[in-house]
Amino acid sequence: MKYDVCIIGSGAGGAPIAYELSNAGFNVVVLEKGKEYKEEDFTKDEVGVCRREMFTPPLKEEQHVINERVEDGGITRHVGSESGWNFWNGSMVGGSSNLMSGYFHRMKPNDFKLESVYGKIEGANVVDWPISYEDLEPYYEKVERVVGVSGRVTKHKFSEPRSTPNFPHAKLAESGVTKWFDLACGNLGFESIATPRAILPLNALNRNGCSYSNFCGSYGCATGAKGSARAALLQRCKAKIITEAFVYRLESDATKITSAHYYDKEGISHAITAKIFVLAAQAIESSRLLLNSKNRYFKNGIANNSNQVGKNLIFSAGGAGEGRFYHEHLTPQEQKDLMQPGLFFNRSLQDWYEYEEGGKKYKGGTIDFLFEHANIISRARRELYKDGKLIWGEALAKKMYQSLTTSRVLTFEVFNDWLPTDGCFVSVDSEVKDKFHMPVGVINLWGHPHDLKVGEHLAKQAAKVLEKMGAQDISMSISSSPPPNLVAGGCRFGDDPKTSVLDRECRAHELENLYVSDASFMPTGGSVPYTWTIYANAFRVADSILKRIKS
Repeated sequence: MKYDVCIIGSGAGGAPIAYELSNAGFNVVVLEKGKEYKEEDFTKDEVGVCRREMFTPPLKEEQHVINERVEDGGITRHVGSESGWNFWNGSMVGGSSNLMSGYFHRMKPNDFKLESVYGKIEGANVVDWPISYEDLEPYYEKVERVVGVSGRVTKHKFSEPRSTPNFPHAKLAESGVTKWFDLACGNLGFESIATPRAILPLNALNRNGCSYSNFCGSYGCATGAKGSARAALLQRCKAKIITEAFVYRLESDATKITSAHYYDKEGISHAITAKIFVLAAQAIESSRLLLNSKNRYFKNGIANNSNQVGKNLIFSAGGAGEGRFYHEHLTPQEQKDLMQPGLFFNRSLQDWYEYEEGGKKYKGGTIDFLFEHANIISRARRELYKDGKLIWGEALAKKMYQSLTTSRVLTFEVFNDWLPTDGCFVSVDSEVKDKFHMPVGVINLWGHPHDLKVGEHLAKQAAKVLEKMGAQDISMSISSSPPPNLVAGGCRFGDDPKTSVLDRECRAHELENLYVSDASFMPTGGSVPYTWTIYANAFRVADSILKRIKS
């Protein structure tokens, strides 16, 4: 069967295009490597979800190779099936958007012009985007309405311009501890921001509201309140979704993609033909597929005659920190507020989204505050030692009980730009293959020292808030270790085909019918989680394809 549009991948980059084009009457097929899950399939099984990774492939069947640059300049090679290190992040219909926490911050206008505003940085491939915040703003607003974003707009000195005064859905119910946070920030002269979330507080958009289970990050949503690509878009569109379909090669002539070849779960090969192909398999896997799809027209891989595919891979820089509140330092009402189950701690800081130090202007970032994850195994494991010695039996049970019932940890996450460099890129391995006999993706890692400098500046500010709130045991960790759930780049867009893979509409420079709409398109990542921007850009690309296909 010939389709109008074939989309490879069903996450935040692919689902908006499937939603828009299929509902407009076009014949759309989505090829998804993973299985399809419904709300009733999502349980809060920490062992299955977080310890055994039920939503990602077994590493003996599918893995990554990671080349890590060490301090002396050498490379340490990690084979995923041996080391356990991988960058899989939700292989299912809707992709990793099923497992996100749903922290939705927009990028700021200056994020789109990093080079122009902040200047070049030695050793970094910083460039301006070919589009502006104003180009993307209508699509940020569309995501709020169609996917569902809750909260209240908080005006502050780095607020981005908006076409609407507020979010379409009221804020989620919040912990009483947020009042301590707001007071501490006021005393420090910081501006507390109510964090927007892609979670519905009440029934809306033909989905159920939040059940306040306190299990969001890493878990699928059992009510449909979370704005995953599956719940918000794919369950409301007319696209055909073929699951357990691993696309292993794209075929092309000199100017266009002619077919996508995939293996089904039985290992049988199939081919899909379409007028337009959209690649949205996740940044690493999209680059891998293009690099593995060599032919006589593209000897280095599809759309890669410029040798830019896989280059300028980025993650989110930053790190995390925490502080613990003990009952012994609190009033009875404060103890009650601290231990309220299920309620969100939706607070952020962006006071240092831009800051000056030593007479120089720096691009800073975002700090999100949240309670320690509810996973009981990870919380209990904190208590295995006392005074540096392993404890067990009655002593361990008493310590666990005391910690879990009379104290609570408030954490923070720092998000700042991971600068694109020549040292961080995707390639394919010459030796290791997956169960489909295809070369696996290689993640070549290197983080620019500038990223750590900014991250440390932000973390120090976050620690001040915890201290002012009265937290004890405050700690923080900023590192260049990349988060696997925040990856972008590899097929950056731009106006110059020599330095970019895609044009400003996210269509490949070298192929008239190939678009890439996952996070691969991003030349820089901003200082916020990526999902909202991926959604917004995918809706923008959908509009571009609609205009083209109608004509």
